[in-house]
Amino acid sequence: MKTVYAYRDQWFGNIRGDILAGLVVALALIPEAIAFSIIAGVDPKVGLYASFSIAVIVAITGGRPGMISAATAATAVLMGTLVREHGLEYLLAATVLAGLIQIGAGFLRLGQLMRFVSRSVITGFVNALAILIFLAQVPELIGVTNITYVMVAAGLAIIYLFPLITKAVPAPLVTIIVLTAVSMAMGLDVRTVGDMGDLPDTLPVFLIPDVPLTLETLQIILPYSIGVAAVGLLESLMTQTIVDDLTDTPSERDQECIGQGIANTATGFIGGMAGCAMIGQSIINVKSGGRGRLSTFTAGAMLLFLIVVLGDLVAQIPMPALVAIMIMVSIGTFSWSSIKNLRDHPRSSSIVMLATVFFVVYTHNLAIGVLVGVLLSGIFFAAKIAQLFRVRSEISEDGRERTYVVEGQLFFASTEDFMRAFDFKEALERVTIDVSRAHIWDVSSVAALDMAVLKFRREGAEVNIKGMNEASETIVDRLAVHDKPGATDALMEH
Repeated sequence: MKTVYAYRDQWFGNIRGDILAGLVVALALIPEAIAFSIIAGVDPKVGLYASFSIAVIVAITGGRPGMISAATAATAVLMGTLVREHGLEYLLAATVLAGLIQIGAGFLRLGQLMRFVSRSVITGFVNALAILIFLAQVPELIGVTNITYVMVAAGLAIIYLFPLITKAVPAPLVTIIVLTAVSMAMGLDVRTVGDMGDLPDTLPVFLIPDVPLTLETLQIILPYSIGVAAVGLLESLMTQTIVDDLTDTPSERDQECIGQGIANTATGFIGGMAGCAMIGQSIINVKSGGRGRLSTFTAGAMLLFLIVVLGDLVAQIPMPALVAIMIMVSIGTFSWSSIKNLRDHPRSSSIVMLATVFFVVYTHNLAIGVLVGVLLSGIFFAAKIAQLFRVRSEISEDGRERTYVVEGQLFFASTEDFMRAFDFKEALERVTIDVSRAHIWDVSSVAALDMAVLKFRREGAEVNIKGMNEASETIVDRLAVHDKPGATDALMEH
């Protein structure tokens, strides 16, 4: 539980850097919020209001200072069908419900499940997002005037060279100001933010989604809400891990789940769509000097100010300036060392990373890619642990008793090796199964132990199990049947 002083430091420990970084992020959020609104099939103001609301509320309630949350493509793509079939009001209702589900996930401490996501999956996730961020800029570079390429190149030059002069002002902010001034002064023929859609000129208002409060409505929106809640939390928690690494600071996963949920619930009541953390904008924020909650709050508050008060000026920002920033983000996001590590890391780790990249990029669905990566990680881990399992045996001098010494982890992947290690036809009076160097994990391993004991007893041997640790003994006492009446008869019938 963080103290009031620690929370205050997260707000006011880096005021200048947070405000400047938040301004840069606010400008970068505008075209993306409009684009995500188009993906979802709604008016641009739905995405813009959502980005304002989510950023401001997460700044207060979230668990990761300096991380940017807003309307995202990951959640927008899930809402398109709902909007086409039932309309905007159902999207707003689904957004509210998704937020409530996320709040519940936070209280259930589901954020701790991130411990089971391997570093290879996270690296694949990062690389895939870098590729997707770059691919999203390609439409802005096709079928355009030559001056567009010149401006993108100039923007990249400013981004990478300006820090050599001074780091007092974020280079992306300088890029936007300079290229906007040049474009307006020279009347250049380039796409602008205003070309993407009309910016709203009024503040959002509180409204309750106009949907029937019936079971039928719940049946319609629940599948979408569950999907949005799951994808939103997955992307947020993955981004949270990345920002933790970039800033070398810890954060609170369960609090982030609750914060995201509160933000989405509230956003649904002001006409906004669901969102989550954004890795691209979060990296822009960190690289621009943003570290605290004030940077996220500033991004949301300045976004609303820019579109409502300075909308006419913001509409003149040339898209090449924002494309240059996003290209910088994609280059900075990609883990270039992972390419070199393909040769040095274990083959299984490389396969997990590459599979995650492939499925995220191929499906444009972060959840599917990460799910594949986690599944492969689990399979490779189980296979590796199973290889460390062995059973050796010792026969007594009189040949009437054999002791089997089990070493390693006995679970579903090692039960076949466990059973193959026994000679059930050997004429023995006594059999001892020594598990003092082993651990029994699951139902499969208990069933295998049952089968071994009962098969030896069927052949007339007396069986003794010794050395069981406390945890193994607990699961065996609860699930094993070899000492229950009729167990041997049941085996004979089987």
